[in-house]
Amino acid sequence: MAKKAHALGIDIGGSGIKGAPVDLDKGAFADDRLRIATPDGAGPDDVADVVAQIVEHFDLGTVPVGITVPAVVTHGVVRSAANIDRSWIDLDAEKLFSKRLGLEVHVVNDADAAGVAERHFGAAQGHDGLVVLTTLGTGIGTAVINDGDLVPNAELGHLEIDGHDAETRAAESVRDREDLSMPEWAERLQRYYRHLEDLIWPDLFVVGGGISKKADEFLPLLDIRTEIVPAQLKNKAGIIGAARLAKKAAKHS
Repeated sequence: MAKKAHALGIDIGGSGIKGAPVDLDKGAFADDRLRIATPDGAGPDDVADVVAQIVEHFDLGTVPVGITVPAVVTHGVVRSAANIDRSWIDLDAEKLFSKRLGLEVHVVNDADAAGVAERHFGAAQGHDGLVVLTTLGTGIGTAVINDGDLVPNAELGHLEIDGHDAETRAAESVRDREDLSMPEWAERLQRYYRHLEDLIWPDLFVVGGGISKKADEFLPLLDIRTEIVPAQLKNKAGIIGAARLAKKAAKHS
């Protein structure tokens, strides 16, 4: 067993499924991450087989397993599908994985997991009040954390702003597709973040996604009232957050 592994986190993405044991005292991996390519089609049974390979690889015994999916998840049931097959919709994923693994499993939205990790171990560590994580990538994923507690499935990237779904105007993929300069893109981001400010009055924005590595090129261009900082945990956040949420769920079961 990996040293001081309190839970196993697994992050299901469109191209890869990644997992690692997590030391929840440190908010860090307790062993090297394992990545296996997402199977073609990303159907539930095929994905469950890959998840089982990762669990068997680490051989952690009966520690809780947290699994992220790029979808809305309510009480273990998948309600949407992004980068995975539509056969996931309305599937009880916790039941599927628990049966396949023979372990206690907690399934969560990927942005929610990342937000939890950043709040407890990353850019928003110890930050009281309302923290909103936004992941700028193909779309805009969001997580809402209030005084350390997750408000799940906040799909704030799909707010309608000026007659458009927000992520179709301000996602990082749109910047690439329309060849926007950073100042041009920052104008769209500012419109988005100001709208969020007026709706929910957060205390802190955390900006994740691969573009967060270039945060110094666009965050200083934003004129908003809320403090906004880049995420710190990068591609570890989903795994760490899933593990934390699984451990918390196991304590309350």
